[in-house]
Amino acid sequence: MKIIFLKDVKGKGKKGEVKEVATGYALNYLIPNGLAKAATSTNVKEAEAFKESADKRKELELEHARELAAKLADTTVTIKTKVGEGGKLFGAITSKQIADLLAEQKLEVDRRKIVLPEPIKMIGKSLVEIKIHPEVIANVEVNIVEE
Repeated sequence: MKIIFLKDVKGKGKKGEVKEVATGYALNYLIPNGLAKAATSTNVKEAEAFKESADKRKELELEHARELAAKLADTTVTIKTKVGEGGKLFGAITSKQIADLLAEQKLEVDRRKIVLPEPIKMIGKSLVEIKIHPEVIANVEVNIVEE
C-alpha cells in the first residue's frame, strides 16, 4: 500500500515521503496512530505543495542566516568586567552575556547557538563562533576590558 508519512518514522520514512509499505502495517499501525495517510492523488498533490513551501521556507531561513552572519562578522562586542591579578577575571564571560550584548546592538542570537568550549576567563580579545544555521557559521570578536 502506498502511503504519505505525516511524521518521521524511524527506519521507515520521513515526513512528506511517499512510500510503499505492507498493507497491514499501514492500516493497523501507521494510519490509526496519525503517522501516515493513504497516498491518493489528492493527498500526493497536497504533500508536494507542502514540500515546496517547506523548501522555500528553508531557503529563506538560509538567506536570513547568511545576512546575519555578514552583520556579525563586522561586529565587536566589548565587555567591561572586574579583573584580578594577572589579567584573570572574577568569574567568567558566558554565552548569555555575549547574547545580551549582541541584542543591545540589535543582533538577535540565541545563546545556545554561541559556541564556547569553555567560558572566557582572561582579559583580551577572543574569536567566538556562532552557529546560526547548520550551513552558516559566523565569528564575532569579543573584547574583554578591565572595568
